[in-house]
Amino acid sequence: MIPLFLKGGPIMWPLLITSIIALTVVLERLFFVLTESFHRDGKLVESLFTEVKAGALQRAIELGKSSKDYVAKVLIYALMHHEEGDANSLIRGASRELKRFNRGLSVLDTVITLAPLLGLLGTVTGMIRAFSLLGDAELGAPTAITGGIAEALIATAFGLLVAIIALVPFNFLNAKMEDARHEIEDAASRLDAMLSPHTSAAE
Repeated sequence: MIPLFLKGGPIMWPLLITSIIALTVVLERLFFVLTESFHRDGKLVESLFTEVKAGALQRAIELGKSSKDYVAKVLIYALMHHEEGDANSLIRGASRELKRFNRGLSVLDTVITLAPLLGLLGTVTGMIRAFSLLGDAELGAPTAITGGIAEALIATAFGLLVAIIALVPFNFLNAKMEDARHEIEDAASRLDAMLSPHTSAAE
């Protein structure tokens, strides 16, 4: 595998760096997703709704402020910043949590786009090398010519491979972020509906 990699030409080193970056981001994000799944606490979230429904907002804050559940954190943020307005505080809380889920996805998106382009660049440089040998009338060195073509094909294949491998976790992580978004939006809608009577009464 290593000799084949080295035959891909100088462009293989940027591709290697790109693949290492992608792998690092994927591993970190997968660990993040597993950690967030472990911290999910549906019973606590329901307990928060029960307290809010009873009008015990401060008790709900005390109950959930130490939670690491991302849905509970959105609700607690909204309750602690209730004076900003229910909708605004919920939007701010949701944005804070979804930003954590979105971290690193732009890097993977860039890798998916960049890796094939680097491979294509390797293809172009390899073909230029092969045709330059033909132009110099070095027909007595067919291995050199075929080596340039091989360099082109290896770079293309490696670039596509990096993009394909990065695409699978990218889609998986996007799906997890959308799941989190739906859970947060559902909980935020419930909290907003429960807080509305209290806001009306206060007015």
